[in-house]
Amino acid sequence: MTQPKENRQRQDTPHYERASGSWGSVRGIAKVLLDQKPGPGVVQTLMRQNKPGGHMCTSCAWAKPAKPHLFEFCENGAKATIWDLTTDRCGPEFFARHSVSELRDWSDHDLEKTGRLTHPMRYDAATDHYLPVSWEDAFREIGSRLRTLEPARTVFYTSGKASLETAFLWQLFARAYGHNNLPDSSNMCHETTSVGLKKVTGSSVGTCVLEDFDHCDMILFLGQNTGTSSPRFLHELQKAVQRGCRIVTLNPVRERGLVEFVNPQNPSQMTLGSPTRISDIYLQVRPGGDIAALAGICKHLFALEETRGGIIDRAFVAEHTSGFDAFEARIRDTSWDEIERVSMLRRADLEQVAEIYARSERVIGIYGMGLTQHVHGWLNIAMLVNLLLMRGNIGRKGAGISPVRGHSNVQGQRTVGISEKPSLVPIDKLEELFNLNIPRDEGWNTAVAAEKLLDGTMQAFLSLGGNFARAIPDQSRTDKAWAGLELNVQIATKLNRSHTLVSRDSWLLPCLVRAEEDRQSSGPQAVSMEDSLSHIHGSVGKRPPASGWLRSEPAIVAGLARATLDENPRLRWEHWVGDYRHIRDLIETCWPDQFAAFNARLFTPGGFYRGNAAREREWKTESGKAQFTAPKQLCALGEPPAGEDMTLVTLRSNDQFNTTIYGFSDRLRGLEGSRDVVLMNPEEIARRGLHEGQRVTLECAVGDGIRRRVSGMRVTAYDLPDACIGAYYPEANALVPLSARDELSGTPAYKGTPVRILTDPAAAEAGLP
Repeated sequence: MTQPKENRQRQDTPHYERASGSWGSVRGIAKVLLDQKPGPGVVQTLMRQNKPGGHMCTSCAWAKPAKPHLFEFCENGAKATIWDLTTDRCGPEFFARHSVSELRDWSDHDLEKTGRLTHPMRYDAATDHYLPVSWEDAFREIGSRLRTLEPARTVFYTSGKASLETAFLWQLFARAYGHNNLPDSSNMCHETTSVGLKKVTGSSVGTCVLEDFDHCDMILFLGQNTGTSSPRFLHELQKAVQRGCRIVTLNPVRERGLVEFVNPQNPSQMTLGSPTRISDIYLQVRPGGDIAALAGICKHLFALEETRGGIIDRAFVAEHTSGFDAFEARIRDTSWDEIERVSMLRRADLEQVAEIYARSERVIGIYGMGLTQHVHGWLNIAMLVNLLLMRGNIGRKGAGISPVRGHSNVQGQRTVGISEKPSLVPIDKLEELFNLNIPRDEGWNTAVAAEKLLDGTMQAFLSLGGNFARAIPDQSRTDKAWAGLELNVQIATKLNRSHTLVSRDSWLLPCLVRAEEDRQSSGPQAVSMEDSLSHIHGSVGKRPPASGWLRSEPAIVAGLARATLDENPRLRWEHWVGDYRHIRDLIETCWPDQFAAFNARLFTPGGFYRGNAAREREWKTESGKAQFTAPKQLCALGEPPAGEDMTLVTLRSNDQFNTTIYGFSDRLRGLEGSRDVVLMNPEEIARRGLHEGQRVTLECAVGDGIRRRVSGMRVTAYDLPDACIGAYYPEANALVPLSARDELSGTPAYKGTPVRILTDPAAAEAGLP
């Protein structure tokens, strides 16, 4: 009897035949090397990458081991470093040749491929070109403009790359200026974790450390693509499998990294050995069906408790949790028919997962944005916590919950004050230290900031890295609104689409990358970042800067602050930037329990752990205990799609990191070439009267009276669940409404937006009002 299609790789759709890792990763790195032509120093940089005393990767936030491999970088980490150290330059000569209107039509890939920004630039509306300016003029003019605007109508955005030192100064500048409008990239990905996980465990971050992966018996993976997003994690998974750990994956897309892996650092496996099978069971759950799938696993555990006993850790539940009875009643009342309908998985498969879970002594739950980016994303997380709590799998060695964060310091920035919520920041301490009067009203997160852009409330936008305009939802609406801002300041390393959406007064301020030497008045500087497992690492760049005009991010923040704020002897911007150890001393003063002896511990091998109360079974929740949640609905979408509607899941390719597009190969999915594709399974293509290669228009099916469309998408057969389509991020972001976001955190529903397919644009137009 053949396996059901959601349990196996279809052979009639594109897929990657080989294992993840292996020679494909080597070829992927070589391709970017040839394209970007970095100098010979890139090899030295890569050899120091993610090692104690070395350079910390600017790509993902996965942990850095105390005893690193010879090559402690992955394919995508190498691509990020090579991309940073390109020999291509984007300076005044380039901007003299190309108007901003022209650049606005360039692709994301082509904009960044122009190379490193070299000079501070100001947009000149009369000529429609960026023109070079001095740093002194830039700081003076921007500061003067900010002094005329209302702080409460100004946004200071933060990308996940900025160091702890930079992030601390940035939030201090914002609050000294007079607002808490500090959205960051976390608002678009793991803010659901920060809010949802905190609600049920009392901690806004995961509870695991790297050592736990040496002791777990089972790992549950939900909604995370390790092979592309955090490939170094595959080393830990491979070791776990080899010692007998069982791995079960639930994900709508069969991602090759969680199927099998060949370690590029193992010569025998690379040449003569067989791939390591990663997942014992891989179930292609319907998008938004994770709550139902987890409910099914929990339901069978209750059945096993009745027949066998000893399945549920009653002592742990009694001592450490609240809400168990209501949770049990809800799960028992939920029918298997409903669970199967919503999850699109079979009862027998979910029962098999429950059997493995019941036999496992130590279990880790892993998840990514496949859980967080839904309108009920927080409930996805709460359900995974429910499952772990049933057997006491939080707060002991080899067990816990472990969200895998994306950007290299996105978690750390929240730790040192990048938050729109004053309640999460030691405001009293900041006021005492710096003689400030900081507003206590809640600021704007990313979604709210985008709404304020649309309705004209926002006056100014300052971006510390990133590509905000391209990353947010509803781009077809927001793109036009940037022109109405009084001020738009972009601190960046490379040109991107956000820089082409100019405002009345727009600036480009180029900065160093992490791999470059940062030399200040006291000498070369180190910066720091926090990984996904809450460990703090120091980083030292060694490469010569791409341009003599570049300044470090802390220096740029300090220059802007000095030009904007009234004189305050306690705000010693020049002193702090002269020696970053002073900034780390301030961080330690504000968060003494987490950053004790910060400077002394900066280069601790493996990083130093800032601690987590939930790991110690101290539950900082409203009840004082870990919280079971009785789910009010089984679908994270609200309701599964009906009629002609389908669920859009946005995807990142293997040649991509967030909005940065390195190339056009999605190797690990077997897809090559153009990114304007809409993926769906062959049965759906036939059911809807389509054919492969046909060009169609996608339309958002949210009934709010606003038309959102992306046209020219090529129908491509792919192994996906029914009623589901895949399309690339950020190109498909225009289909995602700002209103479609997690109910607690505001995280956009990039993994669960209802859409419909239009095959005849002219006919479709005729039906519109």
